[in-house]
Amino acid sequence: MPARPFARLLGVKCRPGPLVCRAHGTTGRGPRARPGRGPGDNGRTAVRAREHATRTDPTTGWSLVVPLKPLRRAKSRLAPDADASQRPLLALAFAQDTVAAALAAEGVRDVVVVTDDAEAGAAVAALGALVVPDSPGAGLNAALAHGARAVALRRPGAPLAALNADLPALRPAELARVLRRAAAFPRAFLPDAAGIGTTLLTAGPGADLRPAFGGHSRLRHAAGGAAEIPVAGVDSVRQDVDTAADLRAASVLGLGPHTARVYAALAPLLAP
Repeated sequence: MPARPFARLLGVKCRPGPLVCRAHGTTGRGPRARPGRGPGDNGRTAVRAREHATRTDPTTGWSLVVPLKPLRRAKSRLAPDADASQRPLLALAFAQDTVAAALAAEGVRDVVVVTDDAEAGAAVAALGALVVPDSPGAGLNAALAHGARAVALRRPGAPLAALNADLPALRPAELARVLRRAAAFPRAFLPDAAGIGTTLLTAGPGADLRPAFGGHSRLRHAAGGAAEIPVAGVDSVRQDVDTAADLRAASVLGLGPHTARVYAALAPLLAP
């Protein structure tokens, strides 16, 4: 199915383009922004090159599904340190940096964000993501399964991955390394920095995603037959953010530009 009809099916307004809607991202880097790309390079050049290389084969490249709950309800565990007006700003910044880095990663064809939040949907669409309404409205794993079905309609047989939306230090090169290793397995996952949860779950061509995120998901994914991805030195892909301590750890790795700007304003509140 062509990209623009697919976008209309999902209820997303899309500018004309060969594959997916693309819009201008941010330029420059805020305080403590991660290194690795030049000023003004938000991954659009890499995206265009990747589109050109894969245009003739719809099964080439990963589709990433990123779930994002309504911003007003996101990141409740930051409540002791960030108030109800600040947590949505952080949640949106985390998602923007996650999506931008994912789109810039080698081997990633597209990113599908599952959300019912209009503001968040518009922000990630501006970065180049496809937006799927969270029509099940039944929680994280239902949203991921719904996103996986949307990908299968557009790109049957394509490799698929579920990625957390709260990876503000995510580096494209590290994500690309993880995906290359994951390609050796029918299903695979990467545990989070705490070693308890999961930040990435993959399913190769012909495999069902079967997400089991939340809580002790590392054990559940392993018990469900997914292989733990054998890769070291990918801290930015493992460092999700639920607490102020997590955010400080991510800042040491180097935050993306959206989170860096918000963090600069809130850093005194988030100090240990």
